[in-house]
Amino acid sequence: MNTTNNRRMKTGTLVLGAILTALVVILQCMGQFIRFGMFSISLVLIPIVIGAATCGPKISTWLGFVFGVVVLMTDAAAFLAISIPGTVVTVLAKGIACGLTAGLVYKALEKKGSAIAATAAAIICPVVNTGVFLGGCVLFFFDTIRQWGEGLGFSNVFTYMMLGLVGGNFLFELAINVILSPAISTILRAVRRKAF
Repeated sequence: MNTTNNRRMKTGTLVLGAILTALVVILQCMGQFIRFGMFSISLVLIPIVIGAATCGPKISTWLGFVFGVVVLMTDAAAFLAISIPGTVVTVLAKGIACGLTAGLVYKALEKKGSAIAATAAAIICPVVNTGVFLGGCVLFFFDTIRQWGEGLGFSNVFTYMMLGLVGGNFLFELAINVILSPAISTILRAVRRKAF
């Protein structure tokens, strides 16, 4: 690849990364109106996986960070009231981790086929997002979450965490991610190849 094409690819990656960044912000803000239970659905995982597949781990990690920042500004009030440091660490860590792992998984599996890589990234992204969230809940908010669960009739805090906090949200995020992310990523990669 010559220097001009290489520059065009880097510029294209930055432009696509900027567009996906805007999409993360818009989808997270709009996601406030799509709720299952106490929390909004993270539709932003779709552009994060698309970023992983089309731009690489650096961009997908950036998108995860942006996701975390927007969540802190729009959807973290219940947790911020309990612990500001715990909320900041949990929310930023889950965003960054889901973006980074989606990018690394895609990159590791890309040689096996872009559809396989995109599907794996689409699966790992919500798994990591939810897993880090649950870990943060145990580390920083356990007593409060136990009280929330008891108030809703759950005798076991872990049952409440799995069914009350993340159950429906996680399944919806996983399904929508697995359905949409690989298809959109394939289309964008094809467009980029033609453009460059």
